[in-house]
Amino acid sequence: MSDSTFLMYLLALAGAFLLPGPDMALVLATGAARGVATALVTAVGIAGARAVHVALSGAGLAALMVTHPQALQWVKWAGAAYLLYLALRLLQSALSSKTAQEAAAPATAHGARASLVRGFLTNLLNPKALLFCSMFLPQFVVGSEQVGMQYLRLGAVLVLMGLLFDALYAVLAARLARRLRGKPSPYGKFVLPTVFVLLAGRLVLG
Repeated sequence: MSDSTFLMYLLALAGAFLLPGPDMALVLATGAARGVATALVTAVGIAGARAVHVALSGAGLAALMVTHPQALQWVKWAGAAYLLYLALRLLQSALSSKTAQEAAAPATAHGARASLVRGFLTNLLNPKALLFCSMFLPQFVVGSEQVGMQYLRLGAVLVLMGLLFDALYAVLAARLARRLRGKPSPYGKFVLPTVFVLLAGRLVLG
């Protein structure tokens, strides 16, 4: 790949990651509600799912799902169900009798693991992410030699760049939340559950 083509690839990726989407919304909401550390762990989970999508698109699974729309629909419903489940769990936690001090306590290893899994499954169960990889990456494969290595390099850049953008969103959201902390809202604890419900609706209706 020439330098100009690679630069075009990077710019196209940047444009894609700057567009509002489920991953951005999840990281921003998590950073604002849970802090930068939890949001960064969630971003790592999303990056892991992106790597799986790159591998699956390279294996041709995306094309198979397009030819079998029913399978694609099942994945969408599974993703929406998982997001609604997360919203319910978070809502139960928000309505529980935990004190503010407990809620602000540092994340435990279990909490970090849950955030990692949440980010991973939220992206993995979004079939649009798989279709994006299958349609976007082949456009930048040059020639017919070493296609696998080209795909691997392009996929690695996609995953790393996505992680960089998500980390930036996590830091920005956490900093903004800290600035607004002096103006507490009784509805702040419902932000994250609401985001998950909206993401579920977007996934089903999109």
